[in-house]
Amino acid sequence: MKEIIAVVRMNMMNRTKKALTEAGIDAFFAHEAQGRGKGFVNPSVLEGVESGYEEAAAVLGEKGKLYPKRIVTAVVPDDAVDSVVEAIIKANQSGKPGDGKIFVSSIGDSVRVRTGETGEKSII
Repeated sequence: MKEIIAVVRMNMMNRTKKALTEAGIDAFFAHEAQGRGKGFVNPSVLEGVESGYEEAAAVLGEKGKLYPKRIVTAVVPDDAVDSVVEAIIKANQSGKPGDGKIFVSSIGDSVRVRTGETGEKSII
């Protein structure tokens, strides 16, 4: 089993939900978040902003801003990972900075609380 965590734009959430459903993934979580990419921010400018210098804040502009995002999390069988990742990319790729990020990690086990089922039986 793998956990797929996707960070996507807020306005792409409906497309992402549809893409996951079409890829056979009906169970997932979505959380509101704020974040930003790796765009360069000069540390001395940040120090100036923290010290209250308005000039530093003006220089910083949009570079230090946190943007609203959604974090979508799904646990899927190993054989579904590639199709789910492709579906998320297809739904969110615009070719512009801020399209998002996808993380894939291994899950050791899971348990369905209602039935006690474990492993892949608990997620499908």
